Parts: sequence; structure tokens; C-alpha cells
Amino acid sequence: MRPRTRAELAGALTKRGISEEVAAQVLDRYDEVGIIDDAAFARAWVSSRHAGRGLARRALANELRQRGVDGEVASEALGELSEEAEAETARALVERKLRTARGEPDAVFRRLVGMLARKGYPPGVAIRAVKEALAAQSAEAAEFAEQIDADALAEAEGEIERDGRATG
Repeated sequence: MRPRTRAELAGALTKRGISEEVAAQVLDRYDEVGIIDDAAFARAWVSSRHAGRGLARRALANELRQRGVDGEVASEALGELSEEAEAETARALVERKLRTARGEPDAVFRRLVGMLARKGYPPGVAIRAVKEALAAQSAEAAEFAEQIDADALAEAEGEIERDGRATG
């Protein structure tokens, strides 16, 4: 059993046929006595999911939104996760996956950048982390990594992402 947000508890009460008025009273009382604390939930969620699953701020923000955490509360919790910590986690994820990665450097590069993108990392962070790890792996991978212009790729990825959101 994990802690729940106010929105999750409200949904559970509604499913059980509790009227909105009674549910609101119960949830307000839970707020008063400290049983519900969305800010504490968000901080714990961000810390746990970043450390345990390696999720980046974007993915964490989406998860918090899905659980009904207010945007301002979520932003505050996400603000505690620094860009440096996010980049370091991306590098650690890549290094761990790279140990078992097989194939040509360009295929490995694509798979690793894709893995980080699915975890919510921005293109620039993902590309730089993979490029650095490939450069340290082998002479062939280092030669491939040297040819990668991380800034240009990140910019192109950002444009594709923005276009996808505008049309999707």
C-alpha cells in the first residue's frame, strides 16, 4: 500500500458510492490531521521514481499529473531534482545498459537515446550522455561518437517533438 493523493482518494470514495459532499468532508478532515499531504507525496514520488526507475522530470511530471497532484505542487517537488542530478542519472542508466549492448555503434546509439527519451529525458541530455558513454567504450565507438554533433541532433529532436505535439 502506498500513500495516495487527495484526487486518488476522492476517486476511490466515488467508486464506493460515497456522495461528493461526504467525500469532501472526509478528505478535508484528512487534510486537517495530516493524513493527506499532496506536497509530501509529490516529493517522495519524485525522489523514489527518479532514484529507482531513473525517470526524468518530464516523465515524473506526467505521472504526478495522472495522480491528480496540482501543477504548482508538482513543480515545487520537481524543482528539487537538479539538472545535474538528472544528467548524472542519465549517464548511469546509459553506462549500465551499454555493458550488455550489442551491435554497431549507430544502432546502439539509437537504442540508448530512445531508452532515455522514453524515460522523459530531453534530447540534449540523452544525446550527450550516450555520446560520452560511447566515447569511453571502445576505439570504434569513440570514432562514431566523435562524429555526433549533440547540439544539432538535440535541436532537430526538439523540432520534431514540437511538430509532433502541434499535429498529434
